[in-house]
Amino acid sequence: MTPARTLSTAARVLRQLTHDPRSVALVLIAPALLVGLFSWLFSDQPGVFDRLGGPILALFPFILMFLITSVTTLRERRSGTLERLMTTPLGKADFIVGYALAFGLAATLQATITVGFAVIVCGLSTTGPVWQLGLVAVLDALLGTALGLLASAFARTEFQAVQFMPVLVFPQILLGGLFMPRDQMPDVLHAISDWLPLSYAIDAVTAVTKGDEDWSLWGPLIVIATVSALALALAAATLRRRTP
Repeated sequence: MTPARTLSTAARVLRQLTHDPRSVALVLIAPALLVGLFSWLFSDQPGVFDRLGGPILALFPFILMFLITSVTTLRERRSGTLERLMTTPLGKADFIVGYALAFGLAATLQATITVGFAVIVCGLSTTGPVWQLGLVAVLDALLGTALGLLASAFARTEFQAVQFMPVLVFPQILLGGLFMPRDQMPDVLHAISDWLPLSYAIDAVTAVTKGDEDWSLWGPLIVIATVSALALALAAATLRRRTP
C-alpha cells in the first residue's frame, strides 16, 4: 500500500460525492432528521428520548454508512472502474483504505452533525461529555463503512448488497441491547450478542450516558475499532476486480 495512491483514491471518491448532492444530503442530514423524528415521537413521554436517544445515535449512522458504502463500492466494480484502476499500480489495499478514508471523513461530519442536532435541538442529555458521544458515533459510522466495504466484495448487484442487511445489520439491531438489556436476554441470544460489534457500540453509548469513563467505555470502543480494521483487511483480501 502506497500513501500517495491511497490518498489519491480517497480524493477521487470525495470528488464523486460532492458531485452528487442527494448522496451528500443522505449521508450528512438524514441521520439527524431521523433522530429528530424519534425525539418528536416521544416528546410527550419524559425521559424516553434520554434513555433511547444515545443508542439511536449509534444505530442510524451505522445503517446509512453500511448501505451507501456497499452500494457505491459495488457500482465501481460493476462499471469496470475498478478493473481499469487495477491496470495501474493501484493495489487492492490502496482502493479499500482510500474508500475507508473518504467515507470515514463523511462519517465524521455525519456524526458531528447528528450528535450536535440531538444535543442542541432535541435536548438529549448525557452525564458524560458530549465529545465522547461524538467519538462513539464516529467509530460506529466507521464500523458501518468497513462492513459495507466487506459486503460489497461478496455481492454481485446493488440489490444483493442491500440483501446483506438482514444478515449483517438486522440481527445486530435486535440483539444489540436497544430493545432489551443484553443481560436480560436468554443465554443463547446473550452469547450471540457478544459476537456482534453493534452491541459494543450500544454499550459504549450507555456508558457515556451514565458518565462512566473506565473500561466500560474504552473496552467497547477498542472492540469496535478492532472489528473495523479486521473487516477492512478482509475486504481488501477478497476484493474482485470486476463482477461477472
